[in-house]
This record gives sequence, C-alpha cells and structure tokens, in this order.
Amino acid sequence: MHRRHFLTAMAATLISLRCRLGRASPASSQQVSIPLWQGSAPGGGGPSGSPLVSARGALSNVATPLLTMLAPEQPNGHAVLIAAGGGYQRIEMASEAWPAAEWLTARGYTAYVLSYRLPGEGWADGNLVSLQDAQRALRLIRAREKHVSVLGFSAGGHLLGMAMTRSDFQSYPPRDALDRMPADADRGALIYPVITLEDPYTHTSTHRQLVGPHASAAANAAWSVQNFVTPHTPPVFLVQAEDDSVSNPDNTLIMSAACRKQQVAVEIYRYVSGGHGFAMGRAGTATMEWPAHYQHWLHAGA
Repeated sequence: MHRRHFLTAMAATLISLRCRLGRASPASSQQVSIPLWQGSAPGGGGPSGSPLVSARGALSNVATPLLTMLAPEQPNGHAVLIAAGGGYQRIEMASEAWPAAEWLTARGYTAYVLSYRLPGEGWADGNLVSLQDAQRALRLIRAREKHVSVLGFSAGGHLLGMAMTRSDFQSYPPRDALDRMPADADRGALIYPVITLEDPYTHTSTHRQLVGPHASAAANAAWSVQNFVTPHTPPVFLVQAEDDSVSNPDNTLIMSAACRKQQVAVEIYRYVSGGHGFAMGRAGTATMEWPAHYQHWLHAGA
C-alpha cells in the first residue's frame, strides 16, 4: 500500500474508533501523523496490509510504525511520548494511549502517541523492533521539542523504561543524520510497568514475546529495565496497584530500589486496589489520584 494511502487509512480508522468509544480528541488539539522511518523499517520483514483495530480499540498488524502528534491550542513547551501496553502482542490505544494523550493536551502538553512494531509479527529484527521504534521516536521528538518526557503503560512502560535507561544502546544501524542525535528523555513515568523479566517474574506476555519461555538467565537480565539504571538515568515516576495480577506489584519496588541505589530521583505511588490496566484511573479506587501527582511531577521538571 502507498504510504500516503496507508496513513490516511490509519488516521481514519483511529478517529472513527475514538468517536465510537466517546473518546474523540479535544477540539483544541491538532493531529499529525509522523512516520518513523523513511522507506522500510530496520531489518525488513513484518506484516502487510492495513493495521487491525480490535473491538476494544487495541492496535495490531503494525506494518508502518508512526507517531501521532496531538498538539494543544497553547503548548507549554513540554512534549510527552506515550506508549500503551498490550504485552507486545497488541497496543491498547483506546483504553490507555488516547485517554492519556487527551489528558495531557488539555493541560498544554504536546502528546506523541507511538504505534510501534510488535516483535511477533514477522520482523527480521525480532525482539529489537519495538525498542528501535521507541529510540527513533525519541530522536524525532528531540528534533522538534525542547523538553521531552515519556509515559508508558504496562508493556509500554517496559519499552520506554528500556529506551530511557539505554539511550546509548545502538539497536539499529544509523539511517540518517537524525540517528546521530541522542535518544534520551528528560524524565519518565512508568505506570503499572513490567520492569523485570528475571526469575521468578517470567510469567508475563512481555517475557514470552521478547525472550521466550526457555530463555537463559542472561537473556532475561538483558531485557530487565532495572539492570540499566545508572546515575545518568532521568527522574522516574512509578504507579502500581498492589492487587495487579498481570505485572507483579514487585516491579515498581524493584525499579524504585534500582533508582535509589544509583541516586536517581524517583517518586512512587502504590494503591491497595485498582488491578492492572487502570490507565488514567479506575473509578471507585484510589488510582484516580495518580494523574494529579503526575501533573505536579511534570510541572516540577519543566
């Protein structure tokens, strides 16, 4: 499919989906689609055809990774890269990415929603493809914006956790001048994230998709975010519910401990209930409180 036709179809699909779910973007926001790569993505391979959107608004069959920028009417000079979760099998756009983007743009932040490649969709570079897209996205945003932070949910938290702690890792051969720019963030918020793939935390879809059920201890360690925290890691904001049945609640404790060991500024909010996938807050639980803490944290870093 021609790139322009693909992007038009993609935008129409997402806008239609959001309208059906009552989550159309605020009238004050402007949307722009930005392809991550000129030509084919690194390594080649991958699916063909149009992206698939499930009944609940989850994206898969991502043949052309891209950023969707939502710009507020009065930008405050701070951009946020958003990656939704889905266990690296799908991307929960309707339940996580779009609500977060709308919340941010309503407060003056420019939101960039990442549609990243999924490692199980036949890409030649396998488990590197999502990280390649996240690093490229950070470089693209850095070229456009002065202040850049990241916001990741679940597996998206794992992805952006890896990106912000491994900004010097070359996940793909440089393609152009943009790839000489740093792929770093000023700060990072990880919401009910998968942090570690090491034993005994090997039950997740993130683990299965990235390293497989019989991975070595070395492979598990190589994809565990906490192992790459250094004194140069940007400030971290963590949120999780203690009854999370998907991402073990120890994940945020592990990341918090790694940050404190390296003297990295970290804020952590843990709630008795809320489960997994509460996005910007689950009604009837204290998880509704976290966006207010997040807004204060973002403002403090401006």
